[in-house]
Amino acid sequence: MAQPTETRRGPEPPDISEKGGMKNGQPQRSDARLFMQFLAFGGCENTQPLVDAVRNTDVAGVLYEDVNDPRGVALLTLSEDPNFFLDRVRPVLNGPLFRPLVQKPEYTMLGRTYSLGYEPDLVDVLLQRPRRTVLNPDWKWALWYPLRRSGKFAQLPADEQRVILAEHGAIGMSYGVADFAHDIRLACHGLDKDDNDFVVGLIGKDLYPLSSIVQTMRKTQQTSLYLERLGPFFVGRAVWQSRS
Repeated sequence: MAQPTETRRGPEPPDISEKGGMKNGQPQRSDARLFMQFLAFGGCENTQPLVDAVRNTDVAGVLYEDVNDPRGVALLTLSEDPNFFLDRVRPVLNGPLFRPLVQKPEYTMLGRTYSLGYEPDLVDVLLQRPRRTVLNPDWKWALWYPLRRSGKFAQLPADEQRVILAEHGAIGMSYGVADFAHDIRLACHGLDKDDNDFVVGLIGKDLYPLSSIVQTMRKTQQTSLYLERLGPFFVGRAVWQSRS
């Protein structure tokens, strides 16, 4: 008597949702993420026409003046839908005011918010908090830069990784509590032409604390031992921020 053939199961689809800590007795999951794109330009002698151009659109974001380039500007835009950058932002950048500017591709950054797995309010971490940070009218100074971790970090045991990241995170929290600096962390795996892993934004009301936190982070294990590449750094001050 022929034996029934066993049906071979295919691979299980991966779970790509973001995961947070328990809330109201239930684990938190979300498929929503906030995407942010940063584009820098040179050749702008007067920023006011650009302010008027972006203000008259419904694009959410920030326009910065570059402190290290007297004709430099940068536009940060944000949306939960990545189609937004092609359907809404691209036409603005191809308009008469942005078109003559010279793009600085070394500062081009695109990333997405992500979770660490223990966030008490997952949706706030993924969507609301980053938006509040970059659009806060009291926090106009910003440092934006990409980074890539070395392969050695990925090979460390998970417990050792957590200790290294906790050291880094404790410094960031202390600066945040003092209202010195507030960070934006975005994953950019596969989204960056230079194969960086993350995009970081340091936002605050004054410039010095943003430099200070970078200096302090230099001493951590993550920065001193496990970063392969850091920067370039864009340093600027917001000349326009959307309301939402």
